Amino acid sequence: MTESGRTNRHLGETVAGILHGAWRRNPPELELAESELDRVTPLLLASGAASLGWWRVRNSNLKSTQSALELQQAYRLHSLQSALHQSEITDLVSLARDAGAEPVLVKGWAVARLYPEMGLRPYGDVDLCFSKESYAKAEAAFANLDRTRYQVDLHEGFSKLDNLGSEQLLSRSRPISIGGMEVRVLGEEDQLRILCTHALRHSVWRPLWLCDIAVAIETRSPEFDWQRCVGRDAREADWVACAIGLAHRFLGARIEGTPVEQRANALPGWLVRRTLKNWSAPFPELYPPLSYTRPFVTYFRDPTGLVRTLRMRWPDPIEATIRMRGPFNSFPRWPYQVANASRRITMFLGGLLGTGPKTG
Repeated sequence: MTESGRTNRHLGETVAGILHGAWRRNPPELELAESELDRVTPLLLASGAASLGWWRVRNSNLKSTQSALELQQAYRLHSLQSALHQSEITDLVSLARDAGAEPVLVKGWAVARLYPEMGLRPYGDVDLCFSKESYAKAEAAFANLDRTRYQVDLHEGFSKLDNLGSEQLLSRSRPISIGGMEVRVLGEEDQLRILCTHALRHSVWRPLWLCDIAVAIETRSPEFDWQRCVGRDAREADWVACAIGLAHRFLGARIEGTPVEQRANALPGWLVRRTLKNWSAPFPELYPPLSYTRPFVTYFRDPTGLVRTLRMRWPDPIEATIRMRGPFNSFPRWPYQVANASRRITMFLGGLLGTGPKTG
C-alpha cells in the first residue's frame, strides 16, 4: 500500500472510531489523542457528522480542546435548526393538505427523529413525496411559496428513492406525530432499505449515512419484517446486507441475530477500502458532482483542467457497481466503472446532439 493509501485508511479509521456508537443515548467511552481529533474535525464538520462527534467527545478528556469546541458549536447550531425545521414541516404539510394532497415525509426529519436528540442529525431541505394523482395539486399549492423561508423538494412518487412501486410504499407508510400534527413517513422496513441503497448509490461518501443505517437498525420495532425490508430481488437484498455490514464493521451497529448477520460479516475487501478512502476526503469539496468546477461541455472551448476533471469524473467503484446493477463480490470493479463511464458518455453526447438527456 502506498503512503497516500495508508494515510487515507488511517483518517477513515479515525473518523469511524469517533463515530462508533455515536447515535446511542449513552455512546461508549472515547479514547483518542488530541492530535487525531484535530486531524479529523474538518472532515466531521464538512460531512455533517460534527454533532455526533461532539456527542462522543463531550464526556471525554478532550471536551475542552479547540476541536471539541468547534464540534460543540456545530451541535448547538444543528439543535437550533432542528426546531426551526420542525415548524417548517408542519406549515408545509398543512399547505399540501389544504390543497387536497397528502404528503409522505422522507429523509431529513424522518431519520433525525430516531436519534436521541434531533440536533444530532442535521438536514436541510424538506422532502415530500406525493402520489401521481396528488402531485399536480401540490405543485400548484407550492407555486407561490416563499423559497427564502421554506426549502422544500416535491417528488412525484418514489422512483428517485426506491424501485418499489409508489402504491406499495404509500400503503405501508405510517403516521408519526410532529409538533402536535400527524405526518406520514415511510414504513421502517422501507426506510432502512432506502437508507442502505442511497448510501451505496452515493459511494458512502458521508459517514453520517452509515450512522443513519445504524440507528434505524437499533431502534427498529419488535415487529420489524426483514423480508419486507430486503425485498425479493436477491441482488438488491445483498446490497442492503452489505450496507448494513459497513455500518456494523466501521461503527459497531448491532446486527446479532439478524438475517443479514452472516453476509454483513463477509464484506469484499475493495468495498471496505474504498469506504475508508472516501471518508478521508473532505465532503463536499471532493464529492462528485459537487466538486465539478464547471460543466464538461466548456472544456471543448478551454481544456484547462481537463485531465483533473476527467480523474474526478471517473466513476467510483461503489457507485458504478450499483448503477450497473453489479454484485458485491471480490472481483475487480473496473468492468463496472468502464460500463458506467460509457453510459455517461453516451448520455452526454446524446444531450449535445439533442437525442438524450444532457449531463454536466
